[in-house]
Amino acid sequence: MTLSVTAIPCLSDNYIWLLQDQASGAVAVCDPGEAAPAIAAVERLGKPLDLILLTHHHGDHVAGTAELQARCGGRVVGAAADAHRLPKLDQAVRPGDTVALGESRAAVIDTPGHTVGHIAFHFDADDVLLCGDTLFSLGCGRLLEGSAAQMFDSLRKLAALPAPTLVCCGHEYTESNARFALTIEPENAALQARAQEVKKQRAEGRPTVPTTIGQERETNPFLRAPDVARLAAIRSAKDNFR
Repeated sequence: MTLSVTAIPCLSDNYIWLLQDQASGAVAVCDPGEAAPAIAAVERLGKPLDLILLTHHHGDHVAGTAELQARCGGRVVGAAADAHRLPKLDQAVRPGDTVALGESRAAVIDTPGHTVGHIAFHFDADDVLLCGDTLFSLGCGRLLEGSAAQMFDSLRKLAALPAPTLVCCGHEYTESNARFALTIEPENAALQARAQEVKKQRAEGRPTVPTTIGQERETNPFLRAPDVARLAAIRSAKDNFR
């Protein structure tokens, strides 16, 4: 693996992702919802910032972009379809495009559902997925703009990625997601074990992500939904879960 990936906590429960291509030293930040933690992380590396990757337009994923770019540089990369509501883009990408970070390459995947213009970045050679608010550990994003059918299709794309793929999502929601998931699949032994692991991780103040596509296939009721109707029902139940 030539791509290192680090979760940088920000705001109340968001993660910014810091990436470095080890072969070239090139650095990227994904979804800087807050500038200060991203700037500090980049400056600790002592390298210039090459890319700022944006998965979708929500403020808790993009609000730090302008300040981060002004301080550290870097080209801003985001969805062409959402350019009108993203920070100013230096590279507007479409599904199927490739984004280069040094010698590492990410494919752009269209993942609507949470928002209609949501995208993900998949570094296939390194098994790294930056999926924003589409797929969470044991969950998926709320359907704020898109439909259940769109989310189902997006999750099918991500579920088809190789099992070792790291799921680098936008929030620390796993503990609450685990409580809900157990109401959907109470007999799932892999989910029971994951819930215990998550409880321990959070008690120790550790992040629960990245997870892997393989682990999510075994434990995530949203990713395991067999059809759109089931996904819609689970999502509706989660929206009302307390």
